[in-house]
Amino acid sequence: MLQRFILFFLVVGNLATAQVRLPAVFSDHMVLEQQSEVVIWGWANPSEKIKIKPSWSEDTIKLVTPSSAQWSSKLRTPIAGGPHKIMIRGSNEIILQDVMIGEVWLCSGQSNMEWSVNNGTEDAKADMQNANFPNIRLFQVNKSGSDYPQVRGEGKWEACTPQSMKSFSAVGYFFGKKLHADLKIPIGIINASWGATAAEVWTPKEKIIGDEELTASYQLLKENPWCTIQVGATYNAMIHPLVPYKIAGVLWYQGESNTASPLTYKKLMTTLIESWRNDFGKDIPFYFVQIAPYTYGRANEGMLIREQQSKLLSVPNTGMVVISDKVDNVKDIHPKFKKPVGDRLANMALAEVYKKPILGYKSPVYKSMKVEKTSIRILFDYADVGLLSTGGDPKEFFVAGADKKFYPAVAKLDGTTVIVSAKEVKAPVAVRYAWGNSVISNLYNKEFLPVSSFRTDDWEIELVSPPSAKQ
Repeated sequence: MLQRFILFFLVVGNLATAQVRLPAVFSDHMVLEQQSEVVIWGWANPSEKIKIKPSWSEDTIKLVTPSSAQWSSKLRTPIAGGPHKIMIRGSNEIILQDVMIGEVWLCSGQSNMEWSVNNGTEDAKADMQNANFPNIRLFQVNKSGSDYPQVRGEGKWEACTPQSMKSFSAVGYFFGKKLHADLKIPIGIINASWGATAAEVWTPKEKIIGDEELTASYQLLKENPWCTIQVGATYNAMIHPLVPYKIAGVLWYQGESNTASPLTYKKLMTTLIESWRNDFGKDIPFYFVQIAPYTYGRANEGMLIREQQSKLLSVPNTGMVVISDKVDNVKDIHPKFKKPVGDRLANMALAEVYKKPILGYKSPVYKSMKVEKTSIRILFDYADVGLLSTGGDPKEFFVAGADKKFYPAVAKLDGTTVIVSAKEVKAPVAVRYAWGNSVISNLYNKEFLPVSSFRTDDWEIELVSPPSAKQ
């Protein structure tokens, strides 16, 4: 009899606490993708009847919670606007207030994406004071790692104010601000970034461990007191709980922590992109920032990450923002110029996703070369309107012959191409431009976007540590 009595209260207690619950990303002030079929999901008792009623529709969605205790439904959203309400009712009732319909983007990466105006940016005080945008909504995912994929997540949506913006991703804020200004609709920015993290921790564990080459590269990562290096940890705790929230695309700023093994970075990032796209159920745009010039410990390690990022453009629906002209100190891994980064990412999204007439939103990248007697002519993609150089002729070009010895080159602009030569090289076969961890050059397209560093050869590059300082 006593056992039955205890069992009765256990069951009743469980039923009482198993109310309708939602993941953290569903909260007041949220933004949902406009004119889309979005997924809303949560948890309740098995067999519990759930009703969902959005204020923009006359229809009420009815469903029954399956035995897994997780329910989900699709909502058709209207054109951009708001505010709206969403009622979810089971044994209890939740009403999501001040819901906006617009565009949602996910920001992720390491410290340069996490960097806020509080950390120090070019015009931090003025930017913070002017950050009153009630139709820009910010969702900050708390730093967290986990051994296993999590479902609820952490964080909440807030309207953009000087207070909510000051600790938020500066790149994400400036991106959202420009989209909001140009599209004139509500914008939601989700920030899931963590300083010093390597790309492996943002990738599902099975995708790394199941690949011999990526596993070998991952094992080169060193312990870091500022962040986890556990493969898949931040993916499990900071990305997985967002799936399958409808997003327009991803912004990524990371790479500095993968210089230990730069030559696998393209493969690693391709794996991450494909995994995220599979999770979110769409070939979402993935726009990333090429890491800035910086004095890394070994020669070429930062340069090789930049080269791998350029190669990542072969993955469909990706885009790269070059920021080598926005570096105030090559000994500081955190350039303070974050607004140009956000603006350039926004221009890419405006042109490619929203089909706005944005001209010259891509930095020129190396396309091909032609040997012309003792010179080499370099051709570029995204230089159709021409090239320019500041402070004289283009600098930081080097030429080599078959002996693989590079010499400083004389470079001359010729329309949309550059002609380079070196008196020491009578039969040139290869060119390198701005090749070095901390090199800043002076070549741009006529929209003043810097040309990405490159090399035309595929010769093996040695990663050399600097000489030890004398004691």
